[in-house]
Amino acid sequence: MIHHFIWPVRVYYEDTDAAGVVYYANYLKFLERARTEWLREAGFEQTHLKEQYKLILMVQQFSIDYLKPALFNDLLDITVNITKLRKASLIMTQQVLHQHNILCKAHVKIVAVNTLSLRPMGFPREIKTALQKLITEKND
Repeated sequence: MIHHFIWPVRVYYEDTDAAGVVYYANYLKFLERARTEWLREAGFEQTHLKEQYKLILMVQQFSIDYLKPALFNDLLDITVNITKLRKASLIMTQQVLHQHNILCKAHVKIVAVNTLSLRPMGFPREIKTALQKLITEKND
């Protein structure tokens, strides 16, 4: 299992504005893709969670600090770290890096939601155990 995940992203022309700078909303896409790939690497496919556990993961809170711009053709590293695990939610920190420089930082609260009621639900034991292991490995 992975506790500190890094996902590489290349900035394409379509990600930028007229000045060749990454459009602010596209950082949200980069961060979402990294979370999806982190989840996959941790052994959980979102389709499997939905089918087997009737569970989807939804963003409940999100804050982002933009520090420096990314530019066309930059190769970025998007990080994912779990900082807190609760009964039905988890808190993550994410960063967008270019050549080890932090371009932006995000704080994300993800909630486990039942697909039928669309209400928060506790993580199934198997998933919570795996997520707890990721946090423990991070602190080792």
